[in-house]
Amino acid sequence: MAGPSQSRRLRLLSYNIQSGLTTHNYSQYLTRSWKHLVPVPSRMANLDGIARILADYDIVALQEVDAGSLRSGFVNQIKYLADSAGFKHVYDQANRKIGMISQHGNALLSRVRPAAIAEHKLPGLIPGRGVLAVRFGSGPDALHVLILHMALGRRGRLRQVEFLIDLVRDCHHVILMGDLNCGSDSPELMALLAAARLSEPAPGLYTFPSWRPNRQLDHILVSPSLTVERVQVLGHAYSDHLPIAMDVRLPKGLRLTGRAKP
Repeated sequence: MAGPSQSRRLRLLSYNIQSGLTTHNYSQYLTRSWKHLVPVPSRMANLDGIARILADYDIVALQEVDAGSLRSGFVNQIKYLADSAGFKHVYDQANRKIGMISQHGNALLSRVRPAAIAEHKLPGLIPGRGVLAVRFGSGPDALHVLILHMALGRRGRLRQVEFLIDLVRDCHHVILMGDLNCGSDSPELMALLAAARLSEPAPGLYTFPSWRPNRQLDHILVSPSLTVERVQVLGHAYSDHLPIAMDVRLPKGLRLTGRAKP
């Protein structure tokens, strides 16, 4: 099969993996809260299942992934998933570090080498949110991919939307992926779509909770220059979220090749 830079098609996936924990109902957030602090064998089985999903995609955005701490058994989940799914280019952003207990953050897994990567802290009343900004190619025809996990509160999200709008204001080709903690019809998401000139090709796809999805918290937003061929929510309940996937075709002038810079 031709690589993404040859076919001008990209298969995208965004997944909040809850650090490899499965949840089956709301009561387990309380009764199994201890699992967020210590290693449990089920994490590794879940990571193996998640890796099998990721293997079919070109660019993957992960949220709530652990970079190696007590709760993950000091396994760097990002590297583990990348190695298991065959990704060569891996970048992480640890946003919420709690000593040796947790290394919580966002990550990019890519089959295409980025030209530049930047980490940004998102504004908010409670620190610990960030966006990983990745550029493929250079100049006006570069592709900009943003991976993020937004705040729980609307006031915080509105501030973060303003930050994101400034970040992509001059970008022609943008893909924004992540857990935005709000629905397609929320004021903050509608403001982001309008001001950043982005679209959500299939609004209202429910991703949360994974055991009975009735809310769309996870999104993939794209610039009008990208042709969306398919969008779907995958029924793999390895987390309290379901993954969302999208296939896009790139415009002719857009080149993905580049040399990575730290």
